[in-house]
Order: sequence, then structure tokens, then C-alpha cells
Amino acid sequence: MSEQVIVGTVGRAHGLRGQVSVRPRTDSVEERFAPGQVVTSGQRTLTVAGHSWQQGRLVVAFDGVTDRTAAEALRGLDLWAEGTNVATGDEEYHDLELIGLTAVDPEGRELGSVVSVEHNPAQDLLVVRTPAGDRLVPFVTALVPEVDTAAGRLVIAPIPGLLEEVPDAD
Repeated sequence: MSEQVIVGTVGRAHGLRGQVSVRPRTDSVEERFAPGQVVTSGQRTLTVAGHSWQQGRLVVAFDGVTDRTAAEALRGLDLWAEGTNVATGDEEYHDLELIGLTAVDPEGRELGSVVSVEHNPAQDLLVVRTPAGDRLVPFVTALVPEVDTAAGRLVIAPIPGLLEEVPDAD
């Protein structure tokens, strides 16, 4: 039995024919939103009818969602799909391997925990929940020099303003 992974979050309705914008949360958009693919949200199952990119946004049509009212009812839903067992290369990780890891500084002091991963065009971002709130940490070697999934932790080399507010210099 494989695990479910989040592949996107439904945004607003697009047009009058039931299409919706989707914020992708996967690096396999073409595969995950290909016609016939099945995604779930809670007890609801949706089958992808097709997708396109319009002005840099992913627009998805689902079977049975044929008008704007039905599309609006999907707004805010997280879309989940069956995980894949694709092997990763060195220093590559599936989102589920990173979510839940404890973030520590180079001295081992706890900073927070990874609650999600955002896949942006420039780079992936770790969402780290800290006592000061959720912070976005670019998932690059300069800032995250060590990931130890077996130990359940990763090291973040904090720079000013990365995990805490920096007072104005005025």
C-alpha cells in the first residue's frame, strides 16, 4: 500500500465551464494532472479531464465538474494522489521524507519543524514552523547543509531575517 502525497491546492474557478486554477505542489505536474489521473480530497474523488497553462497558472478540468458553481465548490481543497516509489538521487528527497523533520541550527539547537514543501519555479522552499510562526527556507545547500532523515533532523544555517524578524536599522 502506497502513501498519499499532496499534489495541488484548488484555487478559484476559471471561466464558466467548470475549470479551476490549481497551485501545484508537485514537481510532476504533467504526470499528476494528465487526463485520467485520479486525485482525492477527503472522501471526494476527482478524475482529471485535462489541464493547460494560462498566463503562468495551472488550469485543470475534472470529469463531472461542468459549471462555475461546481468549480467554486472545490475552492481551497488540497488534492492528494498515490505516492510513487521512484528512487531519488543523492541529495534528493521526496516531500514526505522532509515533512516532520526537526530543524536545528549548526550547534544542534532546535529551531522548529518542517511542515510542508513548496515547489516554486526558482527553487523549492521548506515551510518551517518556528515559535515565531511559519517561515520559508530556500532548500539550497548554503542554507540547509545537512539532511539526516534517519535521525529525523536537518540543519539550517540561519542568516539574519531567515527565521526571525530583523529590526529596522533606522
